Amino acid sequence: MEKDKLTAVYPGTFDPLTNGHVSLVKRGLDIFDEIVVAVALHSPKKPLFSLQERVDMVQQAFDPFPQVTGEPFEGLLIDYVRTKKAKAILRGMRAVADFEYEFQMALMNRRLDRNIQTIFLMTDYKWLYISSTLIKDVARLGGDITGLVPQNVQLELLKKCRDEV
Repeated sequence: MEKDKLTAVYPGTFDPLTNGHVSLVKRGLDIFDEIVVAVALHSPKKPLFSLQERVDMVQQAFDPFPQVTGEPFEGLLIDYVRTKKAKAILRGMRAVADFEYEFQMALMNRRLDRNIQTIFLMTDYKWLYISSTLIKDVARLGGDITGLVPQNVQLELLKKCRDEV
């Protein structure tokens, strides 16, 4: 008898996807059989990239990993996780500053569905200082973001920054 695949949903805005995100997904594959990178339509920040651009970048970055899919989602995360028949929400934490928000979200999701667990992975130390916002700011100002984002994302980000000027 074959066991059910253990699926996790990794939600976020991914505006843009960083190597910190990629590292977290790769490490998550040591725990889960499949990971759905769920690209959120709604964000408190105004995204630089459209939803479809973000999904396309995620899909391209994870193309070598057939057990990872990138998809758009909107609405309540817990409802989306249920539609994927996932058992867990995968989240990353960089520092204490992330803890309070992540803790609140995990508790609310647990209240909404006690059968779906939130799993936190600490970021790899080399990605501790990066965020999508910081990377966008550096790229807009002409700084070198090589090695901080997947190559496909770097090309799209540089193109987008040129188009903004």
